[in-house]
Amino acid sequence: MKKIFFLFFLFSFCATIYSQENERLKTQPSKFLEDFYYTVNFGGIFYPFSNENLIDGYKTETFSKNYFSGKIGFGFKIQENLALQFGVIRPASWFKYNNVNNIGYERSVWINAWYLSLKKNFNITKKLSVFGELGAANITRTGFSIDDKIIYDDAHFGSLLYGFGFNYKLNERWRLALNGTFFPKSKKNNQPSISQFSAGFEYHIQKIDDDLAFEYANDKQYFFPDNILQVSYGTSKVGFGVNRFLGMSLKVGNFESFGVPVFWVGEVKSAHTFSVTYQRTAFRTQKLFSLDWGVSITAFQTEASKENVFAFSIFPTMRFYLMRRKGFDIYTNYSVIGPTLLTKSNIDDLGTGPKTTFQDTMGLGVFFGEKRKYNFELRIMHYSNGNIFTENSGVAIPIQFTIGKTF
Repeated sequence: MKKIFFLFFLFSFCATIYSQENERLKTQPSKFLEDFYYTVNFGGIFYPFSNENLIDGYKTETFSKNYFSGKIGFGFKIQENLALQFGVIRPASWFKYNNVNNIGYERSVWINAWYLSLKKNFNITKKLSVFGELGAANITRTGFSIDDKIIYDDAHFGSLLYGFGFNYKLNERWRLALNGTFFPKSKKNNQPSISQFSAGFEYHIQKIDDDLAFEYANDKQYFFPDNILQVSYGTSKVGFGVNRFLGMSLKVGNFESFGVPVFWVGEVKSAHTFSVTYQRTAFRTQKLFSLDWGVSITAFQTEASKENVFAFSIFPTMRFYLMRRKGFDIYTNYSVIGPTLLTKSNIDDLGTGPKTTFQDTMGLGVFFGEKRKYNFELRIMHYSNGNIFTENSGVAIPIQFTIGKTF
């Protein structure tokens, strides 16, 4: 029944969006997008884990602390200076207890927080403002065991979130941000306080003059597909090097975590993957950016136990055009938090969590041919619940070779 409901919702979503997009210029944002923005911030995160968090009889003299972290989310302006925000805060890599009890045990503690908050700006000058943030967060911590004995238990609980910061308005679209975000200590859950200090930006989608929007929409100099239908295949024989590099977990020489922390890997590895994807442009600028929505069906077989799993997904995609030439256009795309229904839970006997999860993709592609009718793309994928639940091993999909048709 859940699968039928999800597929019905997916079909209704497609029909509704298709109808709405045909009623306006795609160079002009919808009423919802007019008040929408996304925010990306990176900085340091601090959580004073110690031996006091472990059960009696276990301790270590050294810890590995990676302070680099991200705060990524979306916002919706209720009023000009009041917004509702949703996003996630997490470190790039986990806190480690090294050589527990001096017998060679090294264990990690995973922590992240999904948040929903209100943000209020107070203008100091025309460009500079100070803001306060208040909301609630879903905090998930994955502890560790030694010889099947729980040394630091898992936790999943609600928490207060509060913060402050500064915004500097470069123009109507771009704002720079300095943030301080805090979560209080929870004695009940044996969780120390969490503090994050970060810097980044906000990008606000703006309505433009109707005449200019009409001009952009009829400008044939820059290609944007109305629709794309894609077929993809991936195999683990090419390896997971790209996934690990973009998840900052590639081992190179003495480096245990070489790469950049912009994607995720996953403990479950896909041996073979086949996907069918449909995408439609919802909004675009004159030349460089488009916001698409899409639906996909993906079938994958796992490496470890040869389990066959289907994934049904709805997702948004940000597409950035890197190079435009006479015969082709090169782009990169990024999609996160695409609601997904899997046909199995706890895949390969690993704690991947419930069947309801999220799809993330990242790709590099090209449109080519007469009127850019054809498409080729290299894409990696990931399925996980974003640590909303303590069981979140994740699924890694290696590079998919994708061919597509625009129309």
